Amino acid sequence: MFLKCVIQLGIPDIIHNHGKPVTLSDLADALSLPPTKRDSLNRLMRFMIHSGFFSTKRHDENQDEEGYVLTPASRLLVKDSANTMSSSVLLVVDPLFVTPLHFLSAWFQGSGETTCEAAHGMSVWDVFEQNHEFGKTFNDAMANDSRLLMNVIMNEGQRVFENLKSLVDVGGGTGATTQAIVDVFPHLKCMVLELPHVVSSLSGTDNIVFFGGDMFKSIPHADAVLMKFILHDWGDSDCVKILKRCREAIPSREEGGKVIIIDAVIEEEDDSKQDRKSITETQLLFDMMMMALVGGKERSEKEWEKLFLEAGFCDYKITRVSGFRSLIEVYP
Repeated sequence: MFLKCVIQLGIPDIIHNHGKPVTLSDLADALSLPPTKRDSLNRLMRFMIHSGFFSTKRHDENQDEEGYVLTPASRLLVKDSANTMSSSVLLVVDPLFVTPLHFLSAWFQGSGETTCEAAHGMSVWDVFEQNHEFGKTFNDAMANDSRLLMNVIMNEGQRVFENLKSLVDVGGGTGATTQAIVDVFPHLKCMVLELPHVVSSLSGTDNIVFFGGDMFKSIPHADAVLMKFILHDWGDSDCVKILKRCREAIPSREEGGKVIIIDAVIEEEDDSKQDRKSITETQLLFDMMMMALVGGKERSEKEWEKLFLEAGFCDYKITRVSGFRSLIEVYP
């Protein structure tokens, strides 16, 4: 919540635009804070420094007072940055997102299919649709995540998109993921399949066409189907239905057909790999969030394999990339 406050006040942007370390006085003046709040601001910044979001340094040896500077973490919170993650922070602490988690015990005892239904009387998808500001924050957060993640994917796994002539991005939001792919492969013809209310106001380009539709009913035909952070929203039976629609939409493996999934693959605990411990923790925290809010789950390799076989696929390949997600290629 204090990080949310920092973002809403625009503190990372103030420091970024200042051009040199920002003293406490300069920061308070930029925020137009009353004098009675300056001590509180000092304490807030002290906590944020301890948490790794800011640091302090002197602009030069003649400066008496140290000033605040950004760290790699807070550079991701500058709103005008191409790689900003500010909307993601605002999303996960939004009351509409947090309140359902107070209903966990009621949900475990049988109240509603998800904690969101227990709290709000509707699914999280209906909450997004009926609360436009919340829905916009969600779409912005997904677009922010796509831009940052696809920088990694295009560096570490762009070979997955080589030799493709067409691709459909299922649940592709406002097209940030697709745009990142087209930037590297300008010959690729891409389609974005999304719910009608998400894409109704979006216009395409020469390479990107938006379709309003339902992935459970049909998916446009293409060489490959891409799903980034889609299947973790759904239970196993629904995932099998979606994967079957994907299989209908692509050609044979010999003709280059495949499904490309960007999602987490939960790693088994291994005390010898301490550097992976935080990644596994992130995957498990996402699993708890998916379980509670949408009835979905994060999956281990064995659980992924079971889905692929049930949906009629013959083979798959997992490529781990930086962070907690993986590239999964699934072949008919």
